[in-house]
Amino acid sequence: MAKPGKVEAVAEIADRFRGSSAAVVTEYRGLSMAQLTELRRALGDGVAYTVAKNTLVKRAASEAGFDGLEDLLVGPTAIAFVKGEPVDAAKALRTFAKDNKALVIKGGYMDGRPLSVDEVNQIADLDSREVLLAKLAGAMKGNLTKAAGLFAAPASQVARLAAALQDKRAAAGDAAPADES
Repeated sequence: MAKPGKVEAVAEIADRFRGSSAAVVTEYRGLSMAQLTELRRALGDGVAYTVAKNTLVKRAASEAGFDGLEDLLVGPTAIAFVKGEPVDAAKALRTFAKDNKALVIKGGYMDGRPLSVDEVNQIADLDSREVLLAKLAGAMKGNLTKAAGLFAAPASQVARLAAALQDKRAAAGDAAPADES
């Protein structure tokens, strides 16, 4: 019979899996409590970094419908449950892992499928959501400016043509009386 504490732990981890947009599995062997606290701060409020027993995580992942993580759950395991932007969390984990060789990224899970270490690193290489939105806004503004210039071009051409015709008539009117004398 399962112990109530373990049942609660499995239910809590399963809820975290269900409520997250992504999860990154790491090995934390050799990190001090101060370093783990620093990592949690670096990850921010949108990420819950949880140390748990592999058997409990396997059971919770199975309950939550996250299949394919079994190979990653070997040795001391901690999981970063990402509620917000996966790119920011992946960048924070990779940066921390570069500075602290004891943290090893094993892989992850996003959009219904497991991720390899390379895929987690590719996510970390992406621009953040805010940067991508700014680039999109800049591109849209540039296209709107081009469209405004394109729509204004015929009207300005007509105005220049009318001004040139008026100048030509004025020049012809000034030249005609001079020829009659």
